[in-house]
Amino acid sequence: MMLSQLLTTLRDLNVHLYVEQGNLKCKAPKDALNEEIKLQLKSRKAELIEALSQSGQESVSIMPGQRIEPLPLSYAQQRLWFLDRLEPDSSFYNMPHAFSLTGYLNEAALAQSFNEIVRRHENLRTVFVTGSITGNMVPTQAISPEFALSIAHVDLTDLPEQVCRAMLSNLCRQEAAKPFSLAVGPLLRITLIALSGSAGRQENMLLVTLHHIISDGWSSAILMREFVALYQAFSRGKRSPLAELPVQYADFSCWQRQRLTGDVLQQQIDYWRNKLGGAPSLLELPTDRPRPAVMSYCGALHRFEIPAALAAQIHKTSRRYDATLFMLLLASFKILLFRYSQQQDICVGTPIA
Repeated sequence: MMLSQLLTTLRDLNVHLYVEQGNLKCKAPKDALNEEIKLQLKSRKAELIEALSQSGQESVSIMPGQRIEPLPLSYAQQRLWFLDRLEPDSSFYNMPHAFSLTGYLNEAALAQSFNEIVRRHENLRTVFVTGSITGNMVPTQAISPEFALSIAHVDLTDLPEQVCRAMLSNLCRQEAAKPFSLAVGPLLRITLIALSGSAGRQENMLLVTLHHIISDGWSSAILMREFVALYQAFSRGKRSPLAELPVQYADFSCWQRQRLTGDVLQQQIDYWRNKLGGAPSLLELPTDRPRPAVMSYCGALHRFEIPAALAAQIHKTSRRYDATLFMLLLASFKILLFRYSQQQDICVGTPIA
């Protein structure tokens, strides 16, 4: 098993490895580690310590209450705030989700569940305003102590099915494209669309849209898991089964700002300045039409299948070079770009998690 595969397996099992005073430490759920993984950890201890030390994953402790006032943004939030100022009133960083709900729906329990989630997670009650930190005007977090989330309702039950489906598609597109105001909020919207309401069968579509500055793919999955647990409890008249959160995202933001300072921060900045120094501003591809003067963001999605035999070869090659599938496919994509552009320095942006 490659080291990258081992680390991925441990992450999927919610196993946390870290280095503390030169020793490898492990935090894992009960019965998460089988004998094979235990053997891998023991035999590759030195390799894991070196890898984790190089990536800076030594023991960390984020404590609640150790906050800076006014609350700073995390570096990830600051990137998104900057992009929002660069392209105001855009929906590029909306995170729309649509969920089909079939069967009896307890709307009171649904509203109660989402409001409990908002109460539990401060970032869902956060807006981003300008404040003074060390004499400089910078973006800061403003957390509302209380916030009652209102759920928009749309009733399409009286429409013919074909018209209803067309309206649903339009509503989904409109909701996904509606921009947020980071300074005003809220940065979470929920719409419940009733599609059919017969006595024996109800069909609804639940639209949940968040701005990326308060959510990502991982936390969106947590939000929906918590919703399912809360809805099941509240619809039966029970209390919340979820434990209170030990830390909030604002605690992480303060910890990160206090940690990444001085030489540590400068080392990171110097690394990326060196890597990106002299990078080309454009990739000169031979296109069939001129490049627009203003970026339109009207991209396209192309889907294709890789034959099983070729997929097996790709897996084999990635294992031979101790590389992930992503690394190998990205390298192939860059070779293709080089073939058409003849540029040897190519920058490709990808989402990260």
